[in-house]
Amino acid sequence: MRQRIVINLEGPKTEGGRPAVARKRRRWPRVLAVLMLVVVIGVVGAGVGGFLSWRHFQSTPTYTMALMLNAAQSNDAAEFQKQIDDEEIAKNVAAKVNQKAAARYGYALNSSIQQQIDNAMPSLLPRVKQAVNDEFFNAMKAFVAAPEKRSFITILGAVRSLLTITQAGDSAKATGTVSGHNIEMTLRRDGNAWKVIDVKDDAIVQRIVDSVMKDLPAIGGIDANSPLLKPSQRRRSSRGR
Repeated sequence: MRQRIVINLEGPKTEGGRPAVARKRRRWPRVLAVLMLVVVIGVVGAGVGGFLSWRHFQSTPTYTMALMLNAAQSNDAAEFQKQIDDEEIAKNVAAKVNQKAAARYGYALNSSIQQQIDNAMPSLLPRVKQAVNDEFFNAMKAFVAAPEKRSFITILGAVRSLLTITQAGDSAKATGTVSGHNIEMTLRRDGNAWKVIDVKDDAIVQRIVDSVMKDLPAIGGIDANSPLLKPSQRRRSSRGR
C-alpha cells in the first residue's frame, strides 16, 4: 500500500482553526493605537500644563511690568494707563513734591510758608498728576529704548534681567536703573493683575518741583524783616547766646 505524504502549507493552527501568524499580525494595530493614545494624552497634558502656567504668569508683577514697558515702547498711552493707578501715584508723588519744594526755602521756611505750600498742593494736584504721567511714561520709554522695536518676549527677558522684582503678599516692588538714575516702583494686586501705585525717582520729582515752584511763594521775594521769618530768627538768636 502506498503512503501519501501531506505537507501543511497553512502552518500550525490555533484552537479556533486560525493561523497563529495571522493572529500575531493583528496585534500590531492595537499596539499602534495604544501608542498613539499615549502620545495624544501627553500632548494634551503638556498643552494644558503650559496654558495653566501661562495663565498663572499673567497674574504676576513681572507680566504687568512687561505689559507697561511694551505699551511705552509702542507709544500707547491708553494701554500704559491700564497698568498704573495714576490717582494713587499722583498723591504719593505730591507728598514728595511738597517736601522737596519746602526744602528749597532753606532758612526762610517756617510754619506759615509751609502752610501756604500745603494749601497750594490740592489745587496743584491735577498738574502734578499730568506731570507724573508724562514723566513716568517717558522714563519707561527710555528704559526699553532700543535701535529696533523689541518683541514682547524680548521685553519679558529685559524685565527679568534689568529689574529686581520682589513680592510680599498683595504688594510688590520693582527696582532698576533708568538713564543712570535709580527708580523704584510699588505695585499692588488688582484682581488677577497688578497696578503700579507709587514711583520713587528723584529725577522725576525734581522736574515736577521745578514746574510747580512758580505757583508757590517766591523764595527771593520773602523779606528778611518779614514777621514770617521772626520765629526762625528768634530760634537762631537764642542758640547764639
